This record gives sequence, C-alpha cells and structure tokens, in this order.
Amino acid sequence: MTKTIKLTAAQALVKWLSVQMTEDGERFIEGVWAIFGHGNVAGMGEALHGIGEALPTWRGQNEQTMAHAAIAYAKTKRRKRAHAVTSSIGPGATNMVTAAALAHVNRLPVLFIPGDVFANRRPEPVLQQIEDFDDGTVSANDAFRPVVRYFDRISRPEHLLSALPRALSVMTDPANCGPVCLAFCQDVQADTHDYPESFFEPKVWRIRRPEPDPREIEDVVVMIRAAIQPVIISGGGVIYSDAEDTLAAFAERHNIPFVETQAGKGANAWENAFNFGSPGVTGSECANRLCAQADLIIGVGTRFQDFTTGSWALFKNEKRKLVSINLHGYDAAKHGAAPVVGDAKATLEKLSSLLGDHKAPAFDARSRSDWHQRVKSVTAAPLPELGNHLPTDSEVIGAVQRVATEKTVVMCAAGTMPGALQILWQSAKGGYHMEYGFSCMGYEVAGAMGIKLAAPAKEVICFVGDGSYMMANSELATAVMRRVPFTVVLTDNRGYGCINRLQIECGGAEFNNMYKDSNVEVQPEIDFVGHARSMGAHAEKVAGIADLEKKIVEARGRNIPTVLVIDTDAVPGVDAGGHWWDVAVPQTGGPERLEQARERYNRNAADQRVFD
Repeated sequence: MTKTIKLTAAQALVKWLSVQMTEDGERFIEGVWAIFGHGNVAGMGEALHGIGEALPTWRGQNEQTMAHAAIAYAKTKRRKRAHAVTSSIGPGATNMVTAAALAHVNRLPVLFIPGDVFANRRPEPVLQQIEDFDDGTVSANDAFRPVVRYFDRISRPEHLLSALPRALSVMTDPANCGPVCLAFCQDVQADTHDYPESFFEPKVWRIRRPEPDPREIEDVVVMIRAAIQPVIISGGGVIYSDAEDTLAAFAERHNIPFVETQAGKGANAWENAFNFGSPGVTGSECANRLCAQADLIIGVGTRFQDFTTGSWALFKNEKRKLVSINLHGYDAAKHGAAPVVGDAKATLEKLSSLLGDHKAPAFDARSRSDWHQRVKSVTAAPLPELGNHLPTDSEVIGAVQRVATEKTVVMCAAGTMPGALQILWQSAKGGYHMEYGFSCMGYEVAGAMGIKLAAPAKEVICFVGDGSYMMANSELATAVMRRVPFTVVLTDNRGYGCINRLQIECGGAEFNNMYKDSNVEVQPEIDFVGHARSMGAHAEKVAGIADLEKKIVEARGRNIPTVLVIDTDAVPGVDAGGHWWDVAVPQTGGPERLEQARERYNRNAADQRVFD
C-alpha cells in the first residue's frame, strides 16, 4: 500500500521544491521571492511560513523587479540554480509578465507562481479577476502563455504531481531552458490531498551536455578547412556550457579570431590575443572589419540578434557562409545556417579533434591593438583646462575601468550604457553582465542585487541612467534591508538621451525624450541623492570623473548599496566603433531631414543579406 501524507496543495508545492537538488548538493530553487495578496497570502503564504529556512522566503518591493533579481541570479549562476517568484492575482501577476518575457528572451530559468481565480468559481467574479466574455477558462495569467516556456494552471491539488516535474524538467533542460508559470488557483492552494510520500524524496537534476550529430560535425569541418577568413561569434551559450576556455583554446589552435555578443562578452578576458571585441551595431571597429570580410561565420551559442549582425548588413563577403552551433534546433537553423545541434563545449572539442593541426590563414592582428588605443583615447579623463565640462558616458566608463579589479562585474540593461559598455568596456573574465535580449529598462538595480546574491565575493557595479532609475528603483530598499552591497553609477542626462540620439539619427525632431523637449511647464530637478538616501542607501553627488574614481574605491568597504550620481552630457555618443541598425524611417510625408534619413536608410538596407 502506498504511503501518503496529507498536505494542502501549497504545502506540497513548497515541500517538493525544497528537495529538488543540483549535482553540487544545493537546492535548485534556492528560495522564493514573495509579495502577498488575496490570491496567495492564505495558501502560499502559510505554506512558505511553515517550511521556513528549508525554502527561504524573501520580500520584494515590486513583483516585476523581484523577478528581475531572480533572473540576474540565475544568469550569474549559469542556469544551474534558480529562484521562484509568487504574487497575488490581478496586477501582482501581470506585473511579472514583463520579467517573464525578459527571462524567455534570455533563455533563463525562473519559476513564476502567480495566484489565480477560484477553481470552484463560487465567488466569481473575485476582486482583480479579468473576465473573458467568450471563454470562461481565461484569467489574467493567460498573459504568461506567450512569454514562458511552460504554462500550467493548477486547478486541482493532484495536478502538482505532474506539473512540478514538468516545470523543473524545462528549467533544467539546456535547450528548452526558460521561465515556467504555474498559475495556482487560490482555493486549490488551500485544498488538501493525500500525496505519495515518495513524491517528496530528494531528486537530483542533472544539466545534460548533448553531443552533436557526427554528420553535422563533418560538414562543418569541411567548411572550416576551406575557409580563408573565418571568424567565431561567441554567445551566451558558451558561458552556460562552461566552454570559455575551450573556445579560447579552439581559436588559438586553429588560428581563428573570435568576437563576443552582449550575452557572451566576458567569457574570455579582453587581453586574449584572439578576442576582437564585440560585433555589430555596438561593436568594435576591428570586430566589425573581421565580420565584414569573413567568408565563414561560426556562431557558438548565439541566437544572432539584430544588434550582433548589424541587422544582417554586417557580413559583406559575397562568399560568406554561416555555421550555427546551438543546443536548440530552432536557433541552429536560423538564416539557412549549417546547423550543429549540440552543447558548445562538446561540439568545439569534437571539431578541434577532427580538425587536428589545421590553422586558418593569418589575420590582421594589428587592427586589434589599434582599436584598443582608440578605446583608451575615447575613455580618457577630460583635460583639466576643460573646467566645468560635463563628462560623457565614455568618460564615465573610463573612470570605472581605471579602478576596476579582477573581481569587478559591470552590469546594465537599457539606454546608452549597454551599447557604450559593449564597445568600450575591457572586461576581465566573468566581469560583464548585460541584459540586452529584452533591453528592459528597470532591470538594473534589481539585477545588481541578484548578481551580488549569486556572487557575494564579486564587486558589482551597476550603470543606470536617470530614465531607467526612475522606472524601477525600489529594490534598493530591499538590498539595504538584506545588507546586499553594490555600487550604482547613476548618470543623469535629464531624460532619455539614448533614444533622443536615435530620434535625431532617424531624421526626427527632438521630441518627448529629454525633459527640455517634453510638454511640461516645469523642468524637474530630481534629487537622486536624497531619494537613494531615503531608502537607506549611501548616496553622493560626485563632482566629476576624478571624484567618481575615488568614490567607487571608497564604496568597497560598505555593507549597503552605494549610489553615485554624476551629471553627464546627453549629446555625444560613444564616438567609436558601431554599425548601422535597422530602425524604419518614414518613407514619405516629412521635411528634408526625414528625406535625407530615408536615403541613408535605403543605402544601408541595400547591404542586408540573407544566407542561403
């Protein structure tokens, strides 16, 4: 006779999560971020209280941003550990949809557990319920369906017996990895069921390392041997596969230079002689030159986002061919690439073994050193004779770079800084964390906290503009409460400077991006220092570049977040590197500036090439 244990569905869920283990003997779901409401306070809330430190609960300030912290944690842990996030029904749940989309785009595991309506339907419509006039089974949580890898609605207690293993199998699958949503009907959370005791036995989840198909490998070996100017594009999959050293050894052994995407940057240190920086829209001059000339582009663990490919106008060699090494066939087959479906590390090792001592012809190594001289010039401190000169974003990056150590991790998500950092930041190995798959404003502060929770020995420096800071800053208070130290470099250019420059580049008038160009009667003078201090952080307004360098060093001794506010010039761009980005310009109906922008657009669009 099967032994059973009577538990509420919520108690069963948290008990089961508490015994799902990694190969290192840790919980895969380390804990649960929670904001309680009427959809989860009685069921999930009581269950989480009861289980205590066997599955810790952490309080956030906003459902979206506490999910961002969970995402940053999973990314830093290389998808080998994760967090769960629970909310009430209604706005608490829909607040998390943006974060779920972010996790989906970036292929990162998060377990979303939003409360849902009553399965028994007796009190309908309940507070915050979305009623679909044509479908009685729909709730607000159906908004999660397109932005998670697995969705389930728990409308009976025994559903957990199949739903929970399915959820973890997705989150630990290297190919299908991504967020999961278990919409948990609030009455069902409190319902009891006799669960088999065996359901709660500890289970170890292993991250598979799929071997590539020998036939696909053989095809690529032939292509590499025939290539005259090959280049490797190193993506985030290299990091998740622990293949950084393998890729560097492959590049050196076969004399093939590599470039790094936003997700892949920092896999190998910038000093590596085969590392030419980043490609595409926010790429280095030397990387983009390599890519433009390449007759073979070998993508490893990348999904070939438009920024990486310069909207597919970067690869100009008419003989170009594309190889895509990826865990998922969907990514591997993009743009007619020769696919290799397999783990990055395993595939590179197989390729190298079959290539033997083959080396590609020599490439121009001088362009790399020329580029780093250019970076040094652009990021140099302003000359003293400039007086009260407002620093540029490039100069701010230079200040942080000069005081960075091997333990420094810089992070960002949206606005000017992601592109500027990809072009200019000279990353130590493991020293770069960018959310640029979804480019989500508001990820920065919460993400910095998540990184520090995952890597407490690292110094985390968060770059954030005043626009993104205004969107989501409340987890600063959480970091203060939990004594999670990191440094925020808040660049205040009084608006959305990045999009303002894009607006001008596209032939538009300066409109509604900078405060000065918005329909307001009074220009805001926001006291960011006072605001950060009100949440308990250490905050200072820095006087300039030299003062910023000093204050970053001083922040290293604190056990709470430090916010350093610096006024910057909104007008200059990076002034180095870069490539065209396909942002549609109106074809007609505008002034001369729009017509000129459209002419530029047409010239660049003519370079867009598909692979066949």
